[in-house]
Amino acid sequence: MNDKPWVDHYETLQLSFAADPETIERVYRLLAKRYHPDNDRSGDVDRFTQVREAYQVLSDPSSRAAYDASYEAERARQWEIFKQDSAESDRDDDQRLFHGILSLLYISRRRDPTMGGMAPLHLERLLGVDREHLAFPLWYLKKREYIEILESGLMAITVDGIDKLGSGELSLPADRLITERSVGDTRRMPDAIPEFSSAARESA
Repeated sequence: MNDKPWVDHYETLQLSFAADPETIERVYRLLAKRYHPDNDRSGDVDRFTQVREAYQVLSDPSSRAAYDASYEAERARQWEIFKQDSAESDRDDDQRLFHGILSLLYISRRRDPTMGGMAPLHLERLLGVDREHLAFPLWYLKKREYIEILESGLMAITVDGIDKLGSGELSLPADRLITERSVGDTRRMPDAIPEFSSAARESA
């Protein structure tokens, strides 16, 4: 595992870091059925391979323990988009959080339009922000209907949220943009999130 680029297996399975074995098994079977190459409607060899690899690591107690040991350090290294010395005000901090949350949820929704979402705990770990500091941004985004709660209990970006993210109002400097490559997806993806064409919005 150390010889390969680090991959967020929890993100692949759309699971919380604290997911129990039963949940891992259930979600894996659901996704494996969806992306299996024999599925004429939604089969995807690459996604199926990613899902299977994630399950193999997270379903085995010893391999999961070894993986979890490096999880937080790796996420902090790859997703550190907030710097204390760059914050000019609480409003600036909020704008960065709004953008960060919507960007992460956009990536999840784009990968899986029907089930793509994240748990609050997952957002905390990816953004490197504790629950207390996420409470206000999540409340605001829900009230504005930029995010919604799926039947699975995960949070997901809405169409209005995608349009808001693409409007430029939440734009960050280029060196702070969250990219789809950062999520570990091996498919060819655009480098930055905030600029969307009308066609991209419709397809999302």
